[in-house]
Amino acid sequence: MLSSSRLNLAPMTPALLVAEHEGPAALAAALGVAIPNSWPPELYDGDDLRRFGDLLANPLNAGWGLYYLLERASPQLVGVAGYAGRPTADGVVELGYSILPPYRRNGFATEAVSKLVEHAFCEPTVRCVAAETFPELLPSIGVLVKSGFRQVDSRKAHGPLRYERRRGRMGAT
Repeated sequence: MLSSSRLNLAPMTPALLVAEHEGPAALAAALGVAIPNSWPPELYDGDDLRRFGDLLANPLNAGWGLYYLLERASPQLVGVAGYAGRPTADGVVELGYSILPPYRRNGFATEAVSKLVEHAFCEPTVRCVAAETFPELLPSIGVLVKSGFRQVDSRKAHGPLRYERRRGRMGAT
């Protein structure tokens, strides 16, 4: 489990994956927190569950998958964030995040992304953390910018924009 000032980031485990497939009540019981009626967040669906299930099948991927974002004060599930898998051979790891609508604009995504970047840079082979978002998702772009990411491709009319944070920026070692 990773922790930030207001969140616990609980890694998906095989048991949590089973609970998620069983539904919100099972997931709430497995996590020990309330699950809002708005679960799951946007851009998090069955394809993600299959992909993260495949990651869990390989022990080398431990720590490089999905994390449930648990607000400690409530306690309840406010979203998800995580990596798309372990770092590539050239030291790049991708991350993503999605916050439930009632909890947006409260800094949870920025807090989670910052913790995941810090965690990624604890691995000496990671030289870059990357993320993609869409041009119309201005709050998501704001999360990345606040977390020290820079856009690395030109603005596209359609499709995602790529952002990166390289080792050494904003205090990362």
